[in-house]
Amino acid sequence: MINNDVMRSIRYMLDLGDAKVIEVMQLADADFPMVKDDLPALLKKEGEPGFAACSDRVLAHLLDGLVIYYRGRDESLPPRPVETRISNNLVLKKLRVAFQLKDADMHEVFASAGFPLSKPEMTALFRQAGHKHYRACGDQILRNFLKGLTRRFRGPG
Repeated sequence: MINNDVMRSIRYMLDLGDAKVIEVMQLADADFPMVKDDLPALLKKEGEPGFAACSDRVLAHLLDGLVIYYRGRDESLPPRPVETRISNNLVLKKLRVAFQLKDADMHEVFASAGFPLSKPEMTALFRQAGHKHYRACGDQILRNFLKGLTRRFRGPG
């Protein structure tokens, strides 16, 4: 999925304003050089005037920031480095961790979007890339996951 679409979906799902998005990103790295004026271009759709592509680095800061925002920072551990390459599988993993979703919750999220996944299909999405049962998360799976999460946070509608 395009990083801009993921970012826009998360922002809508959690009803975050521009200032809050910046604040969440900076939880992952206080020195992250994102300012409020940069954000509107990242939230535009491809082809709209003023569109700017959202880099993996920006999306990684948002996802890591969400984990810290919702779960807190473990001060006993050194800060984790921010990922340089974001995949759909990693987006799925980060959101699962941030919102503390168990397997049953994950199945419920997918089912609410009208896209049920079996247990083996689900676990394959969370395996390491080299594992023989690993499955790459396609755009349709991630899109339905974000849709189901939005219903969970904002209600059906």
